[in-house]
Amino acid sequence: MRTDPVTDILGFLAATHPDQIGLGPWRLVMMALLAALCLGSLLAAACAWKVDPAQRTGRDLGLLVARVLVGLMWFQNLFWKLPFFSTENGLYFWTGEEVNNAAFAVHGRLIETLALPVPNFYLVDLAVFLVELAFAASLILGLGVRLVGVVGVLFVAQLWLGLYKHPQEWPWSYIFLMLLMGLFALIGAGRSLGLDGLLRRAHPPEMTNGAAGTFVRIAT
Repeated sequence: MRTDPVTDILGFLAATHPDQIGLGPWRLVMMALLAALCLGSLLAAACAWKVDPAQRTGRDLGLLVARVLVGLMWFQNLFWKLPFFSTENGLYFWTGEEVNNAAFAVHGRLIETLALPVPNFYLVDLAVFLVELAFAASLILGLGVRLVGVVGVLFVAQLWLGLYKHPQEWPWSYIFLMLLMGLFALIGAGRSLGLDGLLRRAHPPEMTNGAAGTFVRIAT
């Protein structure tokens, strides 16, 4: 149950929220991972600020804050995909809600037939966790943001259509998240005080061949 923003943020950072406590010691692993991502983000931003004076602008600082906050949102949502190999988590409940609340009946039938049955759901749960972890890491670190942004639009579109008729959901919230992910991709938000900018500086797309060149051109 939400109280106020300050209390809720401090509770999350202390890993005292109910969905965190329910994970036992694993909540500490998750928070250590978050701390590592945030430290990496700070180091990347500091390095980009030092080596590239062109990024010392309000625009770049604003993009850094925006993508990190959205990345933190994705990270916080990881907790209700746990525990793995169980139907006793939030993802199972909300996936089940798509069966009767999808915009199109065929979508609901596919969820019911392919995603919900065990052991299929165990694989879906793990895949969703890893995809959302990739979203969080990418946005917090500013790494591969263009590619992740495009995938994120498609990922959120599934949620938008899957929960379109749910009385407790506001479809526009998914539209806004799709727009954010799409905008991050369009403007290459990882180039603003993120690892993408450092990669493009070290490996100019037009001068880099092989796998590194392909990654830089497509993902950053």
